Amino acid sequence: MATDDWRIRIELPDEEGARGVLERLGLARRDADELADELREHRLAVSHDDDTVFVYAASGVQAEQASRIIEQELQDAGWTPTRFVTERWLAEEERWDDDAAQPDIEEDLLQRGYAPWEVRVECKTAAEARDLADELRAEGYGVSRTYTYVFAGTETREDATALATRIHGEVEPGGELVYEVQPQNPFAVFGGLGT
Repeated sequence: MATDDWRIRIELPDEEGARGVLERLGLARRDADELADELREHRLAVSHDDDTVFVYAASGVQAEQASRIIEQELQDAGWTPTRFVTERWLAEEERWDDDAAQPDIEEDLLQRGYAPWEVRVECKTAAEARDLADELRAEGYGVSRTYTYVFAGTETREDATALATRIHGEVEPGGELVYEVQPQNPFAVFGGLGT
């Protein structure tokens, strides 16, 4: 039987309430409750972060059963959570379904004006580097040049690979700050290389 990752997020008004919920769930005072017995057998993981308690389950059914028990425990203790939600882990997006989707790293860098991928070329002379930089700028690339080194920004790794093949460069991750260290010749290129 395949399992998924589920969790119940219980946000309480304060950290003391979260500790109280953990204690109640850990003690499971109502041993006669069939659902509590069943959940205890599945050994659900429980953790907390400040005023939030998380109960992890391997299936939606387990999460639903745990949810009913937790709601009853909260009611018995007189605690009213500020948030009580069952979440499913979205493995492909690496987030819980109740969390807002985060932009792709490449998209985020582009939105901030930086190239997520770069092609680095070391030219033989500064003049050769200037000519290559001018040529790439004319083709629409964001370019930075430092002495004999030329950096051209691209939007995707595929674009960077194609450009690197054409101009005999090396593909590197881009971003806000790129460090390139050569033996006995350290330097850093600061700033964006937006396309």
